[in-house]
Amino acid sequence: MATTTKLQPRALVRASGGPRYAVALAVDALGTGLLRPFLLLYGVSVLRLSAPATGIAMTVGVVVGLVCMPAVGRWLDRGARSAVVAAAMLVRVLGVALLLATPAGHAGLFAAAALFLGIGNQAWPAAHAAVVATVAHGRERDAALAGGRALRNAALGVGALLATACLTGGTTALQALAAVTGLAYLTAAALAWSVHLHTHPAATPAEDRTDGPSPRMRALLAANVVYVFCLNVPEIALPLVLATQLHASAVWSAAIYVANTVLVVTLQVPVTVLMSRFSRRTVLALAGVVLAASYLGFLAATSLGHGWGAPAVATVSVVCTIGEIIYAGNATALVTALAPAHVLGRALARFQLSTGFGLAVSPAVITALASHSSAALWGSLAAATLLSAAAVATEKDQRTRLSGCCRRARGGS
Repeated sequence: MATTTKLQPRALVRASGGPRYAVALAVDALGTGLLRPFLLLYGVSVLRLSAPATGIAMTVGVVVGLVCMPAVGRWLDRGARSAVVAAAMLVRVLGVALLLATPAGHAGLFAAAALFLGIGNQAWPAAHAAVVATVAHGRERDAALAGGRALRNAALGVGALLATACLTGGTTALQALAAVTGLAYLTAAALAWSVHLHTHPAATPAEDRTDGPSPRMRALLAANVVYVFCLNVPEIALPLVLATQLHASAVWSAAIYVANTVLVVTLQVPVTVLMSRFSRRTVLALAGVVLAASYLGFLAATSLGHGWGAPAVATVSVVCTIGEIIYAGNATALVTALAPAHVLGRALARFQLSTGFGLAVSPAVITALASHSSAALWGSLAAATLLSAAAVATEKDQRTRLSGCCRRARGGS
């Protein structure tokens, strides 16, 4: 099995789509970091909407945005690459424009803005993965996908820090941040479009080309819905537990979030490269085991109560972040490796559907479980994640089944 053993920045940038595309990713993520963490605050403070109405509009935007994924998959399978990335960014420009044009108290226009932002946010990951899968091959592709995630998280963090510093300006500052976000999306779209990357399945290198229908990946897709809960643990589960059960200072939640971002930025590529000596499916199953262990660690940490509980939760959060890094570095790469070239877009779209669904339902599930007890929250997450890891490990790839059938047929003849 080929492995990626060296980290060469220039080769990594080239494998990720090239310098201009890397700049587009950074600018797009910077703009996203300026607005997305404060979109709820924008609805409440600037538009004078109630918190429940704002939250519902944002949730509907995310969920309805998933409806676009089948069309995105078909567009990608017709050969489009950078055009789909640029379109995902331009759709968000429209969302920001609607946001700025929404008068106070008008929930309908805010919901429309959230919808366009949701469409862009859902379409972008699949389109980006298709770009990287076209430019890079083999284990170099895994490292390129990991590099893109590290770059995006770094830019998101910088954007969020800049936005936090500007929030003292009140509603005017929030409107200015939205305007800058729109300009960032527009600039990123222009840069992505200028790459002019288009492909045809027949042009795929022989070592990456496979024949056959789109892989079903039922166990992988179902497991992914559970796996993505880990992405909302630092943002939702831990702040909720620290505030309501341990009565800890908000500083702990902020520190955990910052540590999560720093670890992802610094370790995503090295850990992905380190794991490249094993099969992607094995590594993805390992990620589930690590995440489940961290959930049990959170259960033990919360039992310590006020005093030692918060430091223990912060320590265990490092283990959870390592599990997140292992998961994120291999899940999309596994899909790109399983899918035949002519249906890569549809396979990535189905995977993004499972990711988007998991991210949409996880806040409600986490808060509902946490309202019962720590055991209900962390025990349920650990059990579901372990079952998901087992399903990923035992699922047979379609190519393996087909080759096995061919061998039996030859033997029988």
